Amino acid sequence: MSDFDYASAETTDFTSIPIIDMPDLDADTGLNSPEFVIFAQTLMSAATEVGFFYLRNHGVPENLREQAMAASRRFFALPEDIKQKIAVNSDQRGWMAKGGAVLQGAETFDAKEIFFWGWESEQMDTSLPLVAPNQWPDDEAAFLKAEIMAYYTAVLGLSKVVLAGLAAGLGKPADFFTPFYHTPLGRGQLVYYPPTTAADRMARRFGAAAHADFGVLTILFQDNLGGLQVQNRSGSWIEAPPVENSFVCNIGDMLSYWTGGRLASTIHRVINRTEQARFSIPIFCDPSSDAVIDPAAFAEPDQAECGPAVQAGQFIQSRNQRNFAHYKPS
Repeated sequence: MSDFDYASAETTDFTSIPIIDMPDLDADTGLNSPEFVIFAQTLMSAATEVGFFYLRNHGVPENLREQAMAASRRFFALPEDIKQKIAVNSDQRGWMAKGGAVLQGAETFDAKEIFFWGWESEQMDTSLPLVAPNQWPDDEAAFLKAEIMAYYTAVLGLSKVVLAGLAAGLGKPADFFTPFYHTPLGRGQLVYYPPTTAADRMARRFGAAAHADFGVLTILFQDNLGGLQVQNRSGSWIEAPPVENSFVCNIGDMLSYWTGGRLASTIHRVINRTEQARFSIPIFCDPSSDAVIDPAAFAEPDQAECGPAVQAGQFIQSRNQRNFAHYKPS
């Protein structure tokens, strides 16, 4: 099965990305409240018909968002020799230069730089795929860890509520996904799209070529330049412009696979049409590396068959190996 065999299988000919307001959950009633039930139903509609949605009233403070974005700008402005000290490794940690991402099926590399990081602790099992210490810069870039981790932690907290809503919408207990996240991968990226050059235009080079995300749930903070586009069922590209104080969220391949295609992992791309640099911060809210993703959990009673169970880390790693140059023989 290729990466895109089930991607966007459930999408419609949507013409815009839905905006969903987070419920104000009472500490006592919380996930049992009528507001949460409505939230879960609204999430399911967006996740099955579009695969993308904006999330408003999400509770992640503006100062954390802006601090993380400012840190990203400072980091990518550093000289290349400083960033090269933490060049990305096979554990998908560190800095990747422009030219390192060649998405499967793309004609050329993506015009972007990325800093990758993820969840880490003293107890982590580094024998598992994608479980490894982060490569944090020092010296001139020592600020980076302190200024993005508070944001990262807040977004992972937000993802728990979204996943609870999706679980409820799928007919499962709201805490269905919790056991799969005991040591979550929680992959983070700072992404820098340089100003578009004449060479980029000649090569028809995208900031990010058409692709579907690999994991479960992506929560994206983008700057005010725009450039994200989402493909509907008819093949039309729909703009997903920045919406003030909102995140862009989307379903990834793993969750689409897990749910037997009930939720849509939708093709999208990034085009930087301007002479300004573009920045974004996606957090890929993925399960523990050793979590077993079994589509049978969501199979319909009359469903003839479903895909085999897979480990989450192996699922993502296999896609990394097909899409990033640092996994390929030189």
